[in-house]
Amino acid sequence: MRVAVLGLGFMGSTHIEALRHIEGAELAAVYSSDDKKLAGDLSRVGGNLGTGNGHVDLTGVEKYKDVESALADSAIDAVDICLPTYLHDVVAVDAMKAGKHVLVEKPIAIDAYGADRMMAASRRFKRVLMTGHVLRFSPEYEVLRKAVRQGALGGPKFAQFRRRCAAPQWSDWLKDSSKCGGGAFDLLIHDIDMVLHLFGKPKAVAASGVVDHKRGLDSMEAQLFYDGGAVAIVSGGWLYPGEYPFSAEYSVTLEGGTIEWRSGGRPPMRYGADGSVEVLETLGWDGYRAEIEYFLKCCRTGQAPEFCPPAESADAVRMMALLVEARNRNGAKLACRL
Repeated sequence: MRVAVLGLGFMGSTHIEALRHIEGAELAAVYSSDDKKLAGDLSRVGGNLGTGNGHVDLTGVEKYKDVESALADSAIDAVDICLPTYLHDVVAVDAMKAGKHVLVEKPIAIDAYGADRMMAASRRFKRVLMTGHVLRFSPEYEVLRKAVRQGALGGPKFAQFRRRCAAPQWSDWLKDSSKCGGGAFDLLIHDIDMVLHLFGKPKAVAASGVVDHKRGLDSMEAQLFYDGGAVAIVSGGWLYPGEYPFSAEYSVTLEGGTIEWRSGGRPPMRYGADGSVEVLETLGWDGYRAEIEYFLKCCRTGQAPEFCPPAESADAVRMMALLVEARNRNGAKLACRL
């Protein structure tokens, strides 16, 4: 499969690195409006998981300075969209119209309207569309998914997901909430997608938080209420710019025990209701590589992505919009009608 990566920021460089380790995948083209990046100089690229890759060898790779030319390249089978969120729907629809399969970084779109446009184009042009919700493919979350889905520990009782980092300074579009959705929207979309994937849609939600765009602060603590009394809490967001480190964690209590993990080298653990303790083994794969491999498999077979379907990615956007509304209404509890 010949793939074009559109956008050479942090996610674009991360996806390029993953692509180089996938059998049968070829980085055929890249797009950027930045001449230095097209020359392979990614030294100025930053991200919340560390700095950029420094330099990437783009020898033999087609280089485009406008998206339209990249989409017109008949040798490209699929595009990997790592562009600002507000561009996702427009570029994805044009790509599918041009006959390309589309992998798009999270969130699928800036709003539900954009997500619906993308899904309609996927059906109309019979192209694979998938969002890069990497947590679904990450080893630390795979053990949690298995514990919940297999049901050996019973149903969910109480879950907490947390994710936070310094407000990003590496891209101006991330400072504009109309283009990225805001810090809580952009960052916590990961955890909201995971909660919906594991537990389904709640009956009601509430949220509170603090937003100070001038200083970079955009935080949220959200509660998702389920039938039977189970509650999932998702909290975090962007804190003040600077050296505040990225971190993520979860703690999910089921009837038979708690599954817990924190970033920073701590492995996933199972704490049984009977007092037992177990370190949960994770497979050593890379989540980005796994998600792209799965996407390319879907492209080869022509099958829609059942494990990470775009309709569920759209639900995550709708849920985040509802939570932002609840936060804007000072913690109001709102019925969920997704």
